[in-house]
Amino acid sequence: MASLRAAAKQIDWTKLSNSLPTETVAALQAFRKRNDEAKRVLFELKEQATTVDFAHYRSILKNQAIVNQAEKAVQGFKPVAYNLDAQLKAIDQFEAKAVEKATSTVQKIDAELKDLEATLANIEGSRPIEQLTVDDIIVAKPEITKEIEEKLQKGEYTVKGYKERFGDMSYF
Repeated sequence: MASLRAAAKQIDWTKLSNSLPTETVAALQAFRKRNDEAKRVLFELKEQATTVDFAHYRSILKNQAIVNQAEKAVQGFKPVAYNLDAQLKAIDQFEAKAVEKATSTVQKIDAELKDLEATLANIEGSRPIEQLTVDDIIVAKPEITKEIEEKLQKGEYTVKGYKERFGDMSYF
């Protein structure tokens, strides 16, 4: 447990939050906030005095039986020890899943970033569209030739303004 605390203190939270998706960062920050609040409350409770001055209450209150009964209840009180292993195991499983999800997200983002960098390099290194020829387009997208040939064979391909200028020759 102490090694986990030491490892948590060494985490660079700003770098981690920059590399994770927004919903994961929000969940992580909410978890950290709840954890810090619980630590603060625990510290405050540990600082409070736990002894009761029953002599003071005996001098103030007329009903001594209630003070005796309260004193007997306080002296007979024994805190219940809870087995926290199940809760700690659930927290460890949640943490493992969160780390696994964060790792997979980082890998996906890295792969996407590499792909985007390659696309950007391709865009930056390509010729301007004014310098492209029909042959360049056919080499880049050979399926365009097939589509045009199919449309021409079916008679679906028309040139804009041809019918208006030369008339419809389909009735011959």
